[in-house]
Amino acid sequence: MFSIGNFSVSRLPRIVFGAGVFRQLPGIVAEHGKRLLIVTGSKSLRRSGRWQNLLRDLSAAGIGLQDITVDGEPSPQFVDSVVSTYRAQGIDAVLGIGGGSVLDAAKAIAGLLPTGHSVMDYLEGVGRDAAYTGPAAPLIAVPTTAGTGSEATKNAVLSVQGVGGFKKSFRHDALVAQVALVDPELLASCPPELIAANGMDAFTQLLESYVSTRSNPFTDALAVTGMQAVRDGFYAAWRGGNSSSAVHGRACMAYAALLSGITLAQVGLGSVHGLASPIGAYYPVPHGVVCGTLLAAATAINIRALEERDPLSPALEKYAAMGRLLSETPARDDQVARSGLLRVLDEWTTRLGIPTLGTYGIDESGVGNIVAGSRGSSMKTNPIVLTDDEVADIVRARL
Repeated sequence: MFSIGNFSVSRLPRIVFGAGVFRQLPGIVAEHGKRLLIVTGSKSLRRSGRWQNLLRDLSAAGIGLQDITVDGEPSPQFVDSVVSTYRAQGIDAVLGIGGGSVLDAAKAIAGLLPTGHSVMDYLEGVGRDAAYTGPAAPLIAVPTTAGTGSEATKNAVLSVQGVGGFKKSFRHDALVAQVALVDPELLASCPPELIAANGMDAFTQLLESYVSTRSNPFTDALAVTGMQAVRDGFYAAWRGGNSSSAVHGRACMAYAALLSGITLAQVGLGSVHGLASPIGAYYPVPHGVVCGTLLAAATAINIRALEERDPLSPALEKYAAMGRLLSETPARDDQVARSGLLRVLDEWTTRLGIPTLGTYGIDESGVGNIVAGSRGSSMKTNPIVLTDDEVADIVRARL
């Protein structure tokens, strides 16, 4: 019998999805005021005709604008500097156009512009532990990659890299974008290696939220349809081009990434993202690469631990269901189906050329510190509590 327990749904943005919806942006911006701060990446968008057209159309709509760029993962110091510079300029709304790092920066900036407070007042685990209450400037989030789903989440991830570094979230419902505009056409300029890493990130978020200890029928329904979209569109999007299959593939991946942001915001993640936090803080490894390179190993160790210590866990049935979803020859036996899931994840990792952690200078000497830093919020919703040795095995599998 289908069981529906109690659950709640956190705030979501208004979602505008579809090929060509980028052209609606000036009208959407105009709904939120006449003074705009645009936050973008430093390269591809600004070199495109789309950027010049946007500036022309915003100007024609009578919107005054300032713009800044984000290069790499944003730091607390970067956010505070932008807030200090633009707070007195009467900004009505913030428009973030870019990948997850750009959208996270835009989210944090929008959250602090009205007050001018430092983001270190609110950053989880490393900040001053003050209670954020808003208000936030209206945010319009436009992803140009398909990975983090940041356009649908309430957390802005900020980083300080290196020894003593961290990767932590500024998190509150007030930070959720007013509008998430998702146009799959924006993915056409992404190189294959970016589609690969970001797609693995999106799938990881979907799978981890599906087996999360906080999962519910609402998020499960979204996670499953998101993983179906990855199955149907990942390779076509990765191969690229302008064929109908590539266009369909990009739509699938944009949709999957959006849903992954929604599901992670509602129910949390798991061991891969628990490890992504210290790895991303201590080493220059892109977030999508961390997720992509660890997913198969982490899933295998989760399944082994569940079979040994919690064989009645509903997560085992869910892993089997995903094995059937992704396999060309679905197995009736649950254990065989779970093995099929692991084979597919290994195949993706190899075929897409996801780099190992060793490529970025991580070796055995760093494993202990990574494990020690992995026990954040994501690990708390992993379907089973892993031992330090099991967490270390995940890392070692991809050195």
